[in-house]
Amino acid sequence: MRTLFLAALGLVLAMGAASADAVVGQKNRAFRPTDVTINRGESVTFTNNDSYIHQIYVDGLFDSDEKAPGENLNETFPASGTFQVRCHIHPTMRMTVHVR
Repeated sequence: MRTLFLAALGLVLAMGAASADAVVGQKNRAFRPTDVTINRGESVTFTNNDSYIHQIYVDGLFDSDEKAPGENLNETFPASGTFQVRCHIHPTMRMTVHVR
């Protein structure tokens, strides 16, 4: 019984560690928050909470397919630097990801 408890606890802790990466929402044709900081190798999950489709990209890093309302996109940032995230469909949508 104790072994099962410790295994379950380890799984919960591992899931908590995975959720430490950033989550960015899209609502009213805007990213929220507009600025996040993560460590190299971590990922950002973009969640479309809008009533519009979005196509998210960072020049030279990734370019997503269209994401419908309710869909997510998870992208890993493998290098340090400052990255401008944009939407092909809504050019005024911009945010910054700082990677340490």
